[in-house]
Amino acid sequence: MILPDVYPPERLMQWVRDWQNQAKVIVPGLVDEIPLYQVLREGQELDWDFVRPVLPLKEFLFPPTERLFLIQKDGRGVQLRETLPEGKQIILGARPCEARGLRILDKLFIETQPEDPYYRRRREDTYLVGIACKGMDETCFCTSTGGAPDDWRDMDIFLREVDGGFRVQIVNERGKQLLDWFDPVERARLLDGLQPAEELWLTSEGPDFYLPAKEDWINLFNSPLWKRHADRCLSCRICAYVCPTCRCFDLRDEPLGEGVLERIRCWDSCTSPAYRKIAGGHNPRASKDKRLRNRIYCKFYYYPQQYHWDSSACTGCGRCIEYCPVNIDIVEVLKEISGYRKKNEIDLQEIGDLLG
Repeated sequence: MILPDVYPPERLMQWVRDWQNQAKVIVPGLVDEIPLYQVLREGQELDWDFVRPVLPLKEFLFPPTERLFLIQKDGRGVQLRETLPEGKQIILGARPCEARGLRILDKLFIETQPEDPYYRRRREDTYLVGIACKGMDETCFCTSTGGAPDDWRDMDIFLREVDGGFRVQIVNERGKQLLDWFDPVERARLLDGLQPAEELWLTSEGPDFYLPAKEDWINLFNSPLWKRHADRCLSCRICAYVCPTCRCFDLRDEPLGEGVLERIRCWDSCTSPAYRKIAGGHNPRASKDKRLRNRIYCKFYYYPQQYHWDSSACTGCGRCIEYCPVNIDIVEVLKEISGYRKKNEIDLQEIGDLLG
């Protein structure tokens, strides 16, 4: 459903103030000149012109570090106290690739048993008010991974900038719930004005390139291309930390005092040298090429197969390209993989022509 009017930024700020009375509002903004998602501060102006923050919004549903429960030992034995997250949050200004990333994480944390109660609680309490990208940044390739700069499908409310302000699309029932937090007069006026969404605002631009076919991944598992691309990898893990869909984690028990421990969950990465090292000392992915290969296979082959996802587990946001300190370019790798198949097809055609 679409609201018929064009809403200026000042009008949307009134909505935001109403939402702040009910929930934590998270917006993109500068922190020490670095664009990041952050909790909206009192008097803070909204920045509508950003491209994308450095870190993805997954940190507000799957934090870099979080306590799962407390472990207390006393004369009665061992007591466990779970610490489930509480409180609603609205993420305002979410980009389409970010929302798609959360839907990909849902396949693992919610739709696959056993579900993750911490992620599920935050997901249920999080509302997405997204905004269309004005265009694709130099490193973006979302149209090749099933998305688009104006993809509204994973939002609750979607904004698209036009002359004079924003057009507003109420995507689903959760979006309507956000209108319930306005004063009754404003809520009634908005609901009365809802119109069917005849235009879906989804870009008709085709993909910049096509992802490799399933057989390409099977055939190139032992290809020398992995060692060539991994030679300059630092195993710094930046690519995983800025990725909206990387979800590897480690569990640790940390002492808090006499008889009290906390179990925490921390982000981890399959590109870490010790990620697959086991207690006996064996490491099945000791070399960088095996770790890089696993990261890329996970996005484009393993995850879709394991979790029945109809596309890749990459959203095409381009962060891993932009922030890699040694310029490893995942698009370059994908095009090279597809190029192997095309070259083989040409070679077979030439052989067929020679054989007559």
